[in-house]
Amino acid sequence: MKKIITTTLIFSALTIGLTNCAKKKEFKNEDGQSSTDNRTVNSENDAVVSDVNTVVGNNSFLHGRGTSSSNALYSVLGITATGYTIDTVGAYQGTIKINYDGTVINNRKREGSIRLTVIDFATGKRWKNAGCVIKVEYLDFKVTRASDGKFVLLNGIQNLTNVTGGTWWELLITKTQTSLASSVTGSNLNVTFDDGKTAVYNINRKFTYSIPSNILTCTGEGIGSHDGMSTLENYGTTRDGDAFTSNVTTPIVWNLTCGAWAPIQGNVEIKVDEKEFTLKCTFGVDKSGNVVDVGANACPYGWKIEWTYKKKTNKKIIGYV
Repeated sequence: MKKIITTTLIFSALTIGLTNCAKKKEFKNEDGQSSTDNRTVNSENDAVVSDVNTVVGNNSFLHGRGTSSSNALYSVLGITATGYTIDTVGAYQGTIKINYDGTVINNRKREGSIRLTVIDFATGKRWKNAGCVIKVEYLDFKVTRASDGKFVLLNGIQNLTNVTGGTWWELLITKTQTSLASSVTGSNLNVTFDDGKTAVYNINRKFTYSIPSNILTCTGEGIGSHDGMSTLENYGTTRDGDAFTSNVTTPIVWNLTCGAWAPIQGNVEIKVDEKEFTLKCTFGVDKSGNVVDVGANACPYGWKIEWTYKKKTNKKIIGYV
């Protein structure tokens, strides 16, 4: 009997020891890839939402106003429609398509198309109306980082909903509104990476737009719920097939000056199943990982990932460009 008990104790101790070694190895080898993937897809999605707001706000059919200058929003924003063309053949029926031509802008080459359709257009719904929904279809939308060739390929459908009513036209041109809110919700967005692996994302975010210091600024929050958690901006499976959640603990802020790719502040916590630690992301840091106070004409270097196991903490700092 003593021999059996001793053998059992030795086996248990050995098992615990091996488990702890595996956890330490996992902690040491962590590279934050799931956080990087999540940030990449969300930022590219944010950039598309920005394009949608500009393109639809400029189109009188989809917006719901009388004929006006097609370049009004571009002029006020101080940008040009570089890198894409707009197919407006179906605009009178509530559908247009953005075709990206592969022009490299901000180290990103965007290709493929995005089809936009105003739901219930035939019954009078227009984007300026509160509750209006635009179906956003990603059609082999590919974004390649020009500096190293890494890319993401998006296919799937999301719904962009006008929560408050009004558009960038009312915020920036007529100035009849001081803020706007919209939401993006979608299930099973398929994301293929340059290594051939595929992730599945369920993005649920709310955007509030305002113009402090005359700079168009967006604040993003998580509005999704899954597995007993709320304030999720995203959840699904990583490129390695592991379930994950991305929880916004502090709203993410970006502005037109720095771009949707470069948030100036915010915090997100990402939990991947089977991992003993949480990946904590801080946006708007300098090269040393310190949070920066962004001025009107300044942009942060990048963002930081940190993960802790027992008493040890590792981190990785990633530049936006």
